Amino acid sequence: MPVIMIIMKDSCYTKCQNALEQVTARSGRPIILCCKDDNDICKNAYHTLELPQTVDCLQGILTVIPLQLLSFHLAVLRGYDVDFPRNLAKSVTVE
Repeated sequence: MPVIMIIMKDSCYTKCQNALEQVTARSGRPIILCCKDDNDICKNAYHTLELPQTVDCLQGILTVIPLQLLSFHLAVLRGYDVDFPRNLAKSVTVE
Protein backbone atom coordinates (compact mmCIF):
# COMPACT_ATOMS: atom_id res chain seq x y z
CA MET A 1 0.00 0.00 0.00
CA PRO A 2 1.49 3.38 -0.92
CA VAL A 3 1.96 5.89 1.89
CA ILE A 4 2.90 9.52 1.25
CA MET A 5 5.13 10.98 3.96
CA ILE A 6 6.70 14.41 4.42
CA ILE A 7 9.99 14.08 6.30
CA MET A 8 12.03 17.24 6.69
CA LYS A 9 14.95 17.93 9.01
CA ASP A 10 13.06 19.64 11.80
CA SER A 11 12.01 18.89 15.38
CA CYS A 12 9.83 15.93 14.28
CA TYR A 13 12.55 14.23 12.23
CA THR A 14 13.22 11.30 14.58
CA LYS A 15 9.50 10.61 15.04
CA CYS A 16 9.05 10.58 11.28
CA GLN A 17 11.98 8.17 10.90
CA ASN A 18 10.31 5.81 13.37
CA ALA A 19 7.02 6.06 11.46
CA LEU A 20 8.87 5.30 8.22
CA GLU A 21 10.42 2.19 9.75
CA GLN A 22 6.98 1.05 10.91
CA VAL A 23 5.54 1.50 7.42
CA THR A 24 8.34 -0.46 5.77
CA ALA A 25 8.11 -3.20 8.43
CA ARG A 26 4.46 -3.69 7.47
CA SER A 27 5.29 -4.01 3.75
CA GLY A 28 4.18 -0.48 2.92
CA ARG A 29 5.55 1.43 -0.03
CA PRO A 30 6.45 4.89 1.29
CA ILE A 31 6.62 7.78 -1.15
CA ILE A 32 8.60 10.42 0.69
CA LEU A 33 9.07 14.14 0.28
CA CYS A 34 12.42 14.85 1.93
CA CYS A 35 15.40 17.19 1.90
CA LYS A 36 18.15 16.73 -0.66
CA ASP A 37 21.03 14.47 0.38
CA ASP A 38 19.05 12.74 3.15
CA ASN A 39 20.54 9.27 2.72
CA ASP A 40 18.97 7.82 5.89
CA ILE A 41 15.48 8.39 4.51
CA CYS A 42 16.26 7.38 0.92
CA LYS A 43 17.40 3.87 1.84
CA ASN A 44 13.97 2.98 3.33
CA ALA A 45 11.84 4.70 0.70
CA TYR A 46 10.00 3.16 -2.23
CA HIS A 47 10.28 6.49 -4.05
CA THR A 48 11.56 9.91 -2.98
CA LEU A 49 10.91 13.46 -4.08
CA GLU A 50 13.83 15.58 -2.96
CA LEU A 51 13.17 19.20 -2.07
CA PRO A 52 15.69 21.95 -1.34
CA GLN A 53 16.44 22.76 2.29
CA THR A 54 15.04 26.11 3.39
CA VAL A 55 13.98 27.90 6.57
CA ASP A 56 11.21 26.26 8.60
CA CYS A 57 8.58 28.90 7.88
CA LEU A 58 8.84 28.29 4.10
CA GLN A 59 9.17 24.50 4.19
CA GLY A 60 5.40 23.97 4.22
CA ILE A 61 4.96 25.96 1.03
CA LEU A 62 7.63 23.90 -0.74
CA THR A 63 6.02 20.62 0.26
CA VAL A 64 2.50 21.64 -0.80
CA ILE A 65 3.44 22.21 -4.44
CA PRO A 66 4.36 18.58 -5.30
CA LEU A 67 1.32 17.31 -3.38
CA GLN A 68 -0.98 19.62 -5.35
CA LEU A 69 0.56 18.39 -8.61
CA LEU A 70 0.12 14.79 -7.47
CA SER A 71 -3.55 15.31 -6.66
CA PHE A 72 -4.10 17.08 -9.99
CA HIS A 73 -2.56 14.26 -12.03
CA LEU A 74 -4.38 11.56 -10.04
CA ALA A 75 -7.69 13.32 -10.68
CA VAL A 76 -6.95 13.56 -14.41
CA LEU A 77 -5.98 9.86 -14.53
CA ARG A 78 -9.25 8.91 -12.82
CA GLY A 79 -11.21 10.96 -15.34
CA TYR A 80 -12.42 13.70 -12.99
CA ASP A 81 -12.99 17.21 -14.29
CA VAL A 82 -10.50 19.24 -12.26
CA ASP A 83 -12.05 22.55 -13.34
CA PHE A 84 -15.49 21.64 -11.97
CA PRO A 85 -15.09 19.52 -8.82
CA ARG A 86 -18.02 17.46 -7.55
CA ASN A 87 -20.06 18.59 -4.55
CA LEU A 88 -18.68 22.11 -4.63
CA ALA A 89 -21.22 24.55 -3.25
CA LYS A 90 -20.67 28.24 -3.72
CA SER A 91 -22.57 30.76 -1.72
CA VAL A 92 -22.63 34.52 -1.98
CA THR A 93 -23.67 36.63 0.97
CA VAL A 94 -24.98 40.09 0.21
CA GLU A 95 -25.25 42.56 3.06
